[in-house]
Amino acid sequence: MANQLNGDLSEATINSQFLNEEQKLMIYTPSNFTPMKSYDLLICQDGQDYFQLGRIPRQVDTLIEEVELREVIIVGVPYPSVKERRKRYHPDEEKFASYLRFLVDELMPFLEDKFPLHSLASSRTLAGDSLAGTVSLMAALKYPSTFGQVMMHSPLVNETVLQAVSNANTIDGLAIYHMIGQKETAVKTSDGQVLNFLEPNRQLKEALEMLKIDYTYGEFDGDHTWTYWQKDLEYGLKKLLPFE
Repeated sequence: MANQLNGDLSEATINSQFLNEEQKLMIYTPSNFTPMKSYDLLICQDGQDYFQLGRIPRQVDTLIEEVELREVIIVGVPYPSVKERRKRYHPDEEKFASYLRFLVDELMPFLEDKFPLHSLASSRTLAGDSLAGTVSLMAALKYPSTFGQVMMHSPLVNETVLQAVSNANTIDGLAIYHMIGQKETAVKTSDGQVLNFLEPNRQLKEALEMLKIDYTYGEFDGDHTWTYWQKDLEYGLKKLLPFE
């Protein structure tokens, strides 16, 4: 990969009433960005991790340059602390509903005002790893007319998530890319538990396969770390955002 990034990196801040604080945003815009055309949008929960550990701007930059990926604007939403992350992303925690409202009612209007975005849900992808993957999936299930694609690596899956999938009935157009590591059988979570992520993810696979969606599932030979997620991002991106 080239050392020089062709696209641009910037930051923005949005004052969120739902989160009751200012939320920092990390933004990548592709090279030759122009307000005269419309772009796909990729929103990454765990934004700082995606930008730094996942190196997603670099990966997208290269794939666009190689004409394998369509031009996309990436917006990373960092979490302020591990404790706050759990409150926002875990489907049974206190700020989960507020975070979903933030995504739909504050972040999307902000981005639509700031950038020329395609209006179709299929041009708006949510990405997340672990709990960030969980909240990305749940947001798309709840708001399928806003978010039409999900890229999730090793999401936490519990009964709340499985129930949400079983209740989903208006998501025919959804596209999901879902990966889990075969060694994720004893994952230490942010609240101190040690959980088997692999078996619940296989249950989620069976539930999602029952739906009329574009669903891609795979298992990699690895554990619950960015070492493996980073390597797989390219495949998820090319599956969901191929150059056409």
